[in-house]
Amino acid sequence: MKRIIFMAVLFGISLFANKNIAQNKNEVNLKDANIYNYTVKNIDKKDVDLSDYKGKVLLIVNVASKCGYTPQYKGLEKIYGKYKSKGFEILAFPCNDFGKQEPGTNEEIKNFCSVNYNVTFPLFDKIRVKGNDKEQLYKMLTENSVTGKSGIKWNFEKFLIDRNGNVVKRFRSPAKPGGKKITLAIENELKKS
Repeated sequence: MKRIIFMAVLFGISLFANKNIAQNKNEVNLKDANIYNYTVKNIDKKDVDLSDYKGKVLLIVNVASKCGYTPQYKGLEKIYGKYKSKGFEILAFPCNDFGKQEPGTNEEIKNFCSVNYNVTFPLFDKIRVKGNDKEQLYKMLTENSVTGKSGIKWNFEKFLIDRNGNVVKRFRSPAKPGGKKITLAIENELKKS
């Protein structure tokens, strides 16, 4: 009888320890789901540690120059101008994954955005947002508890990030940057300290 009780106690301790190990793994995974854990390259191929944006509300967007949604650059620039002084940034990541609609070099992309849309928000290195070469940042953006596990469907998908680096909302391509849905979400995040 003592042996049975002893075995039951050991089994219970083992279950408790395994549960704590699993919880610790989840804590690590939650920490890894924060954008501040990533370093990316800007349009000039210089490293940018995303923790440099601590305290800012961000809108991360995959962009393209030859897409039906390309005119959204105008709306993005408009909301950038409206909210920048309140702690808002847009991080635009060119990508050629959909219909080969971003064939240009980084220099060509930068020039296109400046000449056609007077873009002043940060542009980043052209990346992959789908497939085996998907940028690590985009793996996290598309596989987390807020957005679920769903890949990018097209250019100009948008991810709203809170002041602590956490994904809080996702907007598919048709959502207009200056539309009520996005601007209200940005304003709500900017009100939080």
